[in-house]
Amino acid sequence: MEYFYTPPQLIAAHELTIDGDEFVHLSHVMRKQPGDAIRVVNGAGTAYDVTIAEISKRTARCEITATHARLNEPETDVTLGVAILKNASKFDFLVEKVTELGVNTIIPLLTQRTIPRHAKTDRWRKLALAAMKQSGRCVLPIVRDLTSFQGFVAQSSASSIKLIPHEKAVRPLAYLPLQTASTIIICIGPEGGFSDEEVAVAERAGFTPCSLGPRRLRTETAAIVSAGVVLVQDSGVRIQGSE
Repeated sequence: MEYFYTPPQLIAAHELTIDGDEFVHLSHVMRKQPGDAIRVVNGAGTAYDVTIAEISKRTARCEITATHARLNEPETDVTLGVAILKNASKFDFLVEKVTELGVNTIIPLLTQRTIPRHAKTDRWRKLALAAMKQSGRCVLPIVRDLTSFQGFVAQSSASSIKLIPHEKAVRPLAYLPLQTASTIIICIGPEGGFSDEEVAVAERAGFTPCSLGPRRLRTETAAIVSAGVVLVQDSGVRIQGSE
């Protein structure tokens, strides 16, 4: 079933409206017609099975036939803070994949060794929206504005399990007791890695250093692996071939 997005303010008790870019995709790209059944997600945790009732010039009115709360969403709320990359397309890939895995918040970071100083936040939000629909999720990940490493660490919740994968750490991430965690914060460094000073700052703020193995991983790989270790079993992810 094809997935489409509409914000909560366009959803009523028994019907919803699709407009904007999603309407263009529905009517002009997918060529949907009245009577077709589709699934619509609100990005806030609810999915709707709907039947298209009417297509006008700029909107589609749909009748709701079923409602699904937290469809395909993990129980664990994961926030990923990750240093932005010199190669923008690699960060695009990162955003797409961690969204598929079930990350709820993505925070682009400026660290001591970060090379670029500007974030393509609007683009990453669009990629997260597309990845949410493609993967069958109903929560749209929040992509925050570019944040300093110090600000990220200082603002991290004291009640969360906080992890900082690092090449000097010994204890493997996969061996940490995370099964009962309701919120997890993961911090991933830039191409040159975190400085010793940054690791010390994170540890003082309650972050646990952990290892992703003996091989040196690129930033985007480390982010995807970390999210995967935490979320794949929780999410019940289905592996499928899709474009």
